[in-house]
Amino acid sequence: MSSAALSLAQSLIRCPSVTPADAGALDVLQTALEQRGFEVKRKLFEEDGWDSIDNLYARRGSKGRNFCFAGHTDVVPAGDEAAWTVAPFGGEIVDGRLFGRGAVDMKTGIACFVGALDRFLEANPDFDESISLLITGDEEADAVNGTIKLLEWCDAHGEKFDACLVGEPTNPKYLGQMMKVGRRGSITGWVTVYGAQGHVAYPHLADNPVPRLIRVLDALTSRELDTGTDHFQPSNLEITTIDANNPATNIVPAKVSAAFNIRFNDTHQGYELEKWIRDTCAAHAGAHDLKVKISGEAFLSEPGKLAGLIADASEKITGHRPEMSTTGGTSDARFIHKYCEVAEFGLVGQSMHKVDEHAMVEDIDNLVLIYEELLTRFFD
Repeated sequence: MSSAALSLAQSLIRCPSVTPADAGALDVLQTALEQRGFEVKRKLFEEDGWDSIDNLYARRGSKGRNFCFAGHTDVVPAGDEAAWTVAPFGGEIVDGRLFGRGAVDMKTGIACFVGALDRFLEANPDFDESISLLITGDEEADAVNGTIKLLEWCDAHGEKFDACLVGEPTNPKYLGQMMKVGRRGSITGWVTVYGAQGHVAYPHLADNPVPRLIRVLDALTSRELDTGTDHFQPSNLEITTIDANNPATNIVPAKVSAAFNIRFNDTHQGYELEKWIRDTCAAHAGAHDLKVKISGEAFLSEPGKLAGLIADASEKITGHRPEMSTTGGTSDARFIHKYCEVAEFGLVGQSMHKVDEHAMVEDIDNLVLIYEELLTRFFD
């Protein structure tokens, strides 16, 4: 049953499209979509200081409702390829599992939607509304020249969406367990505190920046940001590194750096948290440099028709009605929710970004059926 989806997934995996390289992945997808009657547009977006990114928008039909599927063909690096039991870009099927970088996140999800299209269109030969795909090569990295600009291009050219499914791997352990109806925001800070190097036995001749950094980090981690909401878990700040680059035990370092990240819910906005971070550093750090990057705001796409249809489709095929969650990292749904209702549902994500990333063939079969059922219910 899954031969079309499996074959396409294998072809996509065999393109080593580590961000920002496309490596032919969008060519493979374009060919598959054109064979199915889609009009395909390729958009290369560029911006000074950022990698140029190839993107794809495809649409079949020109009237009625427009159901959009969004995803990405870029993947994270394979890491230590010697640690893989199969070639990371081989797309091999072993013991009922499809292996390869992107097998879960998220080339196979794209292939499953294409497989679902085949079944849906075969069952509905007189279908006269619209289905589209919004695919980027810039989701795993900076997301500057990807979905956000492709959405702006679509809007400028009159392309409107009635709903958008993002095929990210949302299920933690089994297919049908979870969908995403929102995501937390993310803000990262890098702070360097400066002092004066000297001998630890003569502290009056040095200026140790480490205690001042400790005071900064203590102030940041001591604050309870919130207690969570009906849809979001509490916001949290995690320190990710502290480094004085000082192997000697008898030297006071000249500087010390730290990095930290906050995953925040919709009780906060990024600029408010940035101001708090800057004020805290100013109060405790002394001489310092601080860089802050807001990579996404928290959002909730209030569960509506689309989320209900995904739950219904999943329950019919798997027997499981997925939880509506906002956990996990960021996704390009953070851009799409401004244009239409969006929800995320895809494969089991346990092996994403890991060595021997893989998807169960049985799950691929069932995801094709879920996506087909979703299309049927949406256009019914």
